[in-house]
Amino acid sequence: MSITKTNNILPASFYLRTDVVQCAKDLLGKTIRTNIEGQITEGIIVETEAYRGPDDRGCHAYNHRMTPRTKTMYLPGGHAYVYICYGMHPMMNVVTSLEGDAHAVLIRAIKPITGHDIMVQRRCMDKMSPTITNGPGKLAIALGIEKSLDACELNDSSPIIILDGGEIQEDNIYCGPRVGMTKHVGDCAHRPWRFYIKDNPWVSKPLVVDYTGKW
Repeated sequence: MSITKTNNILPASFYLRTDVVQCAKDLLGKTIRTNIEGQITEGIIVETEAYRGPDDRGCHAYNHRMTPRTKTMYLPGGHAYVYICYGMHPMMNVVTSLEGDAHAVLIRAIKPITGHDIMVQRRCMDKMSPTITNGPGKLAIALGIEKSLDACELNDSSPIIILDGGEIQEDNIYCGPRVGMTKHVGDCAHRPWRFYIKDNPWVSKPLVVDYTGKW
């Protein structure tokens, strides 16, 4: 079982950039690793979504909204923002930009590379398949990420770290509207801020939507 070396951990400067859309693209191909009570799991990030407060109605921190849940988004880039969706599903996000900007990237899907048996067990499944980690709630459970890890810093002493796995070329990335946007978010529902690696079987919903414009 091979484990990526920790000296490849992404530096703080990666997360402190102010362009959350670019950060969402750049996280593709990176490796997320967890060490939960000595159990190590890893996966390559294959799908992400960008959320930009305060002008993004799809973002929890729209219009500078500050609540006990969203306060983590206002931390400096390089923290984990973990919240519970529908009262049951943990969702793993990476806070980006400067302190107070409330930008975050949702990790939507990963390709497991280490700790397959652990992930299968955590997901109460029989064997490894894309259904283990092809969705944000699924991958968080597979990696052992819980709400208690909200606001942890993604450094070498954290139970969650992200390692550099190289860059994915632009022509190998699809982009399109984010998943689950409802009409109450208005035009923000159409922002093409979901990114995934083309032809990757671990993507949550491999819709062939590619948007080449600029928001």
